[in-house]
Amino acid sequence: MEISNKLLIFFRYLRVKIKDIKMFKNLVKQIPKFNVYYKNQLVKSLSSMTSDSPMKYNACMKHPNEAVIFRQLVDNATYTYTYILADLKTREAVIIDPVYEKVERDVELINQLELKLKYALNTHVHADHITGSGRLKNFVPNIKSMISEASKAKADIHIKEGDKIQFGNEFLHVLATPGHTNGCLTYVSHTAKIAFTGDALLIRGCGRTDFQQGSSDTLYDSIHDKILSLPDEYSVFPGHDYVGRTSSSIGEEKRFNPRLTQKKKEFIETMKNLNLVYPRLMDVAVPANLVCGIQEPSGDNKPEN
Repeated sequence: MEISNKLLIFFRYLRVKIKDIKMFKNLVKQIPKFNVYYKNQLVKSLSSMTSDSPMKYNACMKHPNEAVIFRQLVDNATYTYTYILADLKTREAVIIDPVYEKVERDVELINQLELKLKYALNTHVHADHITGSGRLKNFVPNIKSMISEASKAKADIHIKEGDKIQFGNEFLHVLATPGHTNGCLTYVSHTAKIAFTGDALLIRGCGRTDFQQGSSDTLYDSIHDKILSLPDEYSVFPGHDYVGRTSSSIGEEKRFNPRLTQKKKEFIETMKNLNLVYPRLMDVAVPANLVCGIQEPSGDNKPEN
């Protein structure tokens, strides 16, 4: 069965390359020692495709639920994750937590996948990097930036708890999850069963609370009441990870997160004694991010082709 599935994927690729449907069907029929049932299924499922079938990207880029397109990208300098989520049918897309220095990379991928970038979302006012949401406007003129109204930062659209962000036929549901900062948001896709938790909930950890309106008491309640109350099977995609982990799940974090399995009093004491270093870019990043990142003139160089 596994071999047959691999062959099916391979022949779907061939179907894109071979435009003549009769030639393709004849090729499949000539394969020796190939199970007759799977051969017939292959011809039946693929022969109805037209030569301009839009599967040239979809075969390798769909989320497992086959309704959304999903990409996770990383900035190795700051260990920041950027996410692209798009509706498979309309190709309208959002980008979450873009990084200023990585805008060209993100735009190149968006263009390659033929996506229509609608919104640039920030989970909060970042202290460790400058957001790319402002700079993206020079590459995607109609894009709108979004951030929490509680953040007091500038953006085209301010959002709050209970809002829904629509792109194509898909939605991100907005949860207010303050504690790391006053304006922290978590974005939830119920279609993809994903929570984009920013710096509130990290993998086996959480955001610091010793600056920028931080409150351990508030963060504990936000995570337990808003995020860990989601179904256990939902994936957790955080704003950062410093040891190479890419994702977790609600169920995992409820069981294995050493900070959040504590009682609130113990959690507050733990956070008080972390003794973390001052963020290297904080004095530059926070002022820039309060104005949607550095706004460059419209003559900013765009990537070639």
